Amino acid sequence: MTRGRPGALVLTDGALFRGIAVGAAGIATGEVVFNTSMTGYQEIATDPSYAQQIVTFTNPHIGNYGTNAADDQSRRVFATGVVTRAMTTAPSNWRAQHSFPEWLEAKGIVALTDVDTRRLTRHIRTYGAMPGVIAADGTRAELEATARSVPTMEGLDLASVVSTRRPYTVESTGRRRATVVAVDLGIKQRIIDELAGRGLTTHVVPASTTPEEILAYEPDGLLLSNGPGDPEPLDGVVATLRTLLGRLPVFGICLGHQVLGLALGATTYKLPFGHHGGNHPVKRLADGKVQITAQNHGFAVRSVWSGSGTFQSDFGTVDVTHINLNDNTVEGLACRRVTAVSVQYHPEAAPGPNDARHLFEDFATQVATRGS
Repeated sequence: MTRGRPGALVLTDGALFRGIAVGAAGIATGEVVFNTSMTGYQEIATDPSYAQQIVTFTNPHIGNYGTNAADDQSRRVFATGVVTRAMTTAPSNWRAQHSFPEWLEAKGIVALTDVDTRRLTRHIRTYGAMPGVIAADGTRAELEATARSVPTMEGLDLASVVSTRRPYTVESTGRRRATVVAVDLGIKQRIIDELAGRGLTTHVVPASTTPEEILAYEPDGLLLSNGPGDPEPLDGVVATLRTLLGRLPVFGICLGHQVLGLALGATTYKLPFGHHGGNHPVKRLADGKVQITAQNHGFAVRSVWSGSGTFQSDFGTVDVTHINLNDNTVEGLACRRVTAVSVQYHPEAAPGPNDARHLFEDFATQVATRGS
């Protein structure tokens, strides 16, 4: 393991943040974002939604409970790099199998600790998320040039990159209630677990799967998963969804929410520094109830909606069901004429609060009724 070697993070605007290189040797590039979660660093690093991003943890103390194989949310680490203020090398937890820096090294992930993450977070909040590079070698000018060569997130179809290459099936646990297809745009393991635990046999399929291939499974419902990158380039997924709207109940999560928005005629846009963390307040417009949610996205739906919270689409009236209380961004959609709902946040959490887990039971009940 690399210990005590000076390293640095350099952003495209030339900002320099010094620290100590840990984890794997080498360099890491990607869009630099910050996450406000106090726990769940392993789940965050293995969330495919972080593809081509360097994650800065705002919580100053990371790694105290170590890592274990059960908490991985995907087949590998998708974050390209990790930045912390302090990283524990001697975890204390009965579930711990490795320390966080050991785990990062084993996974081949470059990381930087002893960084002034407060200054870095303020910089991102002021100037926006931007590409950067972590390295232990190279001049400031060389690292800045490397950072500037990293593509920005706009226009990147990363969902197709992280999606499964071949379909696979996860059987329900307990009594089977229905069958669903989950389009993998970067799906987390906890989403699959939530579906299986509610009696849903789930066929997980690649992002490129056609409507005909989906219908061949004879599903009772369709889930569009979370995932990374810009939703705008996902023309094929949007076209597939437009074909299936009205034929299957649809539930979209995070990137899946944005895809539903595009299919309904809305547009999307890049947020200045995104929503990343487990403490985002979301208001349900129907009754004013507020839930604290886990979020991880850099884009949002921009809909042409009236003061009453609705807009018109090719599939009838669409209700904006939830808004983010921090910035009033659209956090939920529901169609009146066809059965389709979506949320921008992560009801499965992993990590984060469980306020919204009931949405999986709502979906399970809906598709089970259709399949009975």
